[in-house]
Amino acid sequence: MEAGNQTGILEFILLGFSEDPELQPFISGLFLSMFLITVLGNLLIILAICSDPHLHTPMYFFLSNLSLVDISFSSTIVPRMLVSIHTENKAISYMDCLTQVYFSMFFPILDTLLLTVMAYDRFVAICHPLHYMVIMNPPLCGLLVFVTWFIGVMTSLLHIFLMMHLRFCGDLKIPHFFCELTQILKLACSDTFLNRTLIYFMTGVLGVFPLVGILFSYSRIASSIRKMSSAGGRQKAFSTCGSHLSVVSLFYGTGVGVYFTSAVTHSPKKVSVASVMYTVVTPMLNPFIYSLRNKDVKGALGRLLSRVASCL
Repeated sequence: MEAGNQTGILEFILLGFSEDPELQPFISGLFLSMFLITVLGNLLIILAICSDPHLHTPMYFFLSNLSLVDISFSSTIVPRMLVSIHTENKAISYMDCLTQVYFSMFFPILDTLLLTVMAYDRFVAICHPLHYMVIMNPPLCGLLVFVTWFIGVMTSLLHIFLMMHLRFCGDLKIPHFFCELTQILKLACSDTFLNRTLIYFMTGVLGVFPLVGILFSYSRIASSIRKMSSAGGRQKAFSTCGSHLSVVSLFYGTGVGVYFTSAVTHSPKKVSVASVMYTVVTPMLNPFIYSLRNKDVKGALGRLLSRVASCL
């Protein structure tokens, strides 16, 4: 059965977390709550940055892009899952599944690259403070964001192009709550060597190399902080880097956790539960990390909420 010629017929079945009807209301309520918190939290970050002139700097420009990506990533997965639970229809068409695969790869790639760009921004700010505004000028910041989006678009399209040439036959049940690429490749009855080779290659290029860049940036930052004679300067440097380091640790930690879970266990349910961490929990926690650890963001959020309250 050629998938590319039967996009209106071929359907996959997303098994989700549990087939127990008594658990469905709990799962639905939990994910709806996390999704609303994710959207509201990241939207507040974006509005606070846009409305406060003090936050119109490269660091917060990149942060607003990261918040937009987090909203989009959760919106790619959670609403479709909630609809499936409420309609009790687990089927998803070939094209809808293909679309979900595309965006479920696209947004994590953007996350990885934006976190790398933000690490470079902190490196320039702390190691070359006198030249910061010259180096991190608006055209360069715009170019860096454009490059991250371009790489994400092209890489995801390449995966989809290879996937469209696969044939699917037999049991088309996906033991996951969204269309995840590696799970779909297991259902293909044609050769997936090129698909898997591309996955390993891109994981190395877009996963390992950005992490190396982040670690290199922070090694230079740590060296510069140790040389600072002012305790206030060191504390300010740590405060500006602490939030970003926390988000990097959470993002890579959950990603590595999912990888090792899938490697050491043959239980699809455990892999699905582990995947919740990077698809839902991480985007939800990022706004809290930046708002609780950053005085500028807390101040901007306070002023924004005060203006909203005064208008009501």
